[in-house]
Amino acid sequence: MDTVTLVCGTRPELIKLAPLIRLFGPRAVVVYTGQHYDRTMYELIRRDIAEPGGFHEFALGGARRGAQLGLAVKAVDDVLAAHRTAAVVVQGDTTSALAGALAANAVDVPLVHVEAGLRSFDRAMPEEHNRVAIDHLADLCCAPTLLNRGNLLAERVAADRIAVTGNTVVEALEAALPGPDAEAAVLASHGLRRDGYAVATIHRPENVDDAATLETILRELAALPLPVVLPLHPRTAKRVEHFGLGPLLPALHVIEPQAYPEFLALVGGAAVVVSDSGGIQEEVSVLKRPVVVVRRSTERPEIEGTFGTLVPPGPGVGVAARTWLDDIAGHRARLAGIPSPYGTGSPSVRITAALEQLVGERLAVPALVG
Repeated sequence: MDTVTLVCGTRPELIKLAPLIRLFGPRAVVVYTGQHYDRTMYELIRRDIAEPGGFHEFALGGARRGAQLGLAVKAVDDVLAAHRTAAVVVQGDTTSALAGALAANAVDVPLVHVEAGLRSFDRAMPEEHNRVAIDHLADLCCAPTLLNRGNLLAERVAADRIAVTGNTVVEALEAALPGPDAEAAVLASHGLRRDGYAVATIHRPENVDDAATLETILRELAALPLPVVLPLHPRTAKRVEHFGLGPLLPALHVIEPQAYPEFLALVGGAAVVVSDSGGIQEEVSVLKRPVVVVRRSTERPEIEGTFGTLVPPGPGVGVAARTWLDDIAGHRARLAGIPSPYGTGSPSVRITAALEQLVGERLAVPALVG
């Protein structure tokens, strides 16, 4: 039986590939590189995804980016040598995604890029180079939006290599989203009330690897006029300790990283979200919450001016967050009427249909028959 090899190495990739893993079932072979490896975070996500036909786990975190890329390419290559693979699927723009793309290209296996065509046009971002390289290697570029398709066409990617599919985060979120009672229980467990707090997630190197930048962000969060829940990413926790910024944490409601359903409950009940995460920019458009994006550039401009405000690290973080707090109920009502730009329904089914066209009879997914 031909398999589909799905390569991932981070929490967001695993979450976004979960609908495809569930759809492919026993045909899915997952390569988890452990690029951002934290046992607790990994186990929380693994608990909530369907069991694939094969799961190959590595722990490649901690190495320099170049060394990590080489190790990940070898890991994927070894798995491909052991399985008859119809296609390799990679998601996003991580080192693991690039490794999967290079390994597939080396053995002439069709490559599918989920979340293709995103562009920040910021060459200072390593991820920008990754996503461009993957798109130009890919046999099938699954673009979430028409804007992403336009980016690919502008780079002369052939139109017949592009499918506009929406983003799998939509169905991953809807599958994991807790109901009202479960959400209320999560909030109560943290002593929170709906619309009475903010959620912040900060982990990108540009924000946490510089002591002054990280200190500024933490102080801006602490100065907000409502409790700020901070699920502390392992990378951020290490930098806080290394820079001696621990005394700033008691002003925030610091918690451990959460399982996906519990995290969605916290975001869904928040008055505002402050984050440097790419995935959260998509998730808020489904949850209808506002986000302050703490970055100098974004590859997801679809939400700017609606769900999101892009602000570089600095005093503007607090200013932007307070703007969203000036009329919490009004903003919530207005955002509820704005469709998510990342689609509806089942992007994973559209991706699989495009993949079937690409590889033909080598792949037959029962869920799509009839």
